[in-house]
Amino acid sequence: MSSTLAPVIALSHGGGPMPLMDDPKHNAITASLRSRVPKLLKLGTADAPRAIVLVTAHWSEDVPTISSADQHGLLYDYYGFPPETYKYKYNAPGSSEVAKEVKGVLEKVGLKPRMDDERGWDHGVFVPMTLINPAANVPVVQLSVLSSEDPSQHYLMGRALHHLRSQNIAIIGSGFASCHNIRNLLSGSSKDFVSRNVEWSRAVSQAVKTRDDTAREQQMKGWRDWPNSYLMHPRGGAEHFLPLIVAAGAGGDESAKEYADEFMGLQMWSYYWE
Repeated sequence: MSSTLAPVIALSHGGGPMPLMDDPKHNAITASLRSRVPKLLKLGTADAPRAIVLVTAHWSEDVPTISSADQHGLLYDYYGFPPETYKYKYNAPGSSEVAKEVKGVLEKVGLKPRMDDERGWDHGVFVPMTLINPAANVPVVQLSVLSSEDPSQHYLMGRALHHLRSQNIAIIGSGFASCHNIRNLLSGSSKDFVSRNVEWSRAVSQAVKTRDDTAREQQMKGWRDWPNSYLMHPRGGAEHFLPLIVAAGAGGDESAKEYADEFMGLQMWSYYWE
């Protein structure tokens, strides 16, 4: 067992395939995925993770569901984009071995995970990973969020995944925690909306940067009571916030660090535990 822990990163993955399309609105997000995140993962060094478990906002199931094949195709789960965006490839291996490890730690905390060797990696996986690790030489295991949106269950998932960090398995939560109100984003961010987003992000940061795991859990369980939560993540649409809850659970008794990327007039925050 390693004396060090692999990192946990809750990142902002952008909109659809646009980070791969050189979309100028995604310049800051793309730059972080290409340069900042690989450094956090220590890619290209002797300390690179032996695998990455990636919790994606674009896969919701009734129980935690794990991609369990040694090779997965891609799921182009976006619509109305140019034909070339449906031809992207990301040929990193999966890992049935690591999938079993994920299943094991989830079962130990009382969850009832399910294996899935057929579903492809969705764009919450292959879009950011293409930028983060174009060498595609680190196995990836995709993990769903829960359709219940229950924060306690998601935090428990993270707490279970924490045990894999000592086995040099990194955890990535792929979502858009700062805001996933598509209507407001597309209509242009008013001064009032920006101000309310700043207030929301302040509450998010305060919670995830709480060092004590138990105290952090209590805060994350009450995230719907934070200011403007329903404006940033409309009712029934929490899926882009849930990967952060899982990541926070995997953080252990560490305080998160953070960075922001400008996107359509807002600061999109990502959080990480080293």
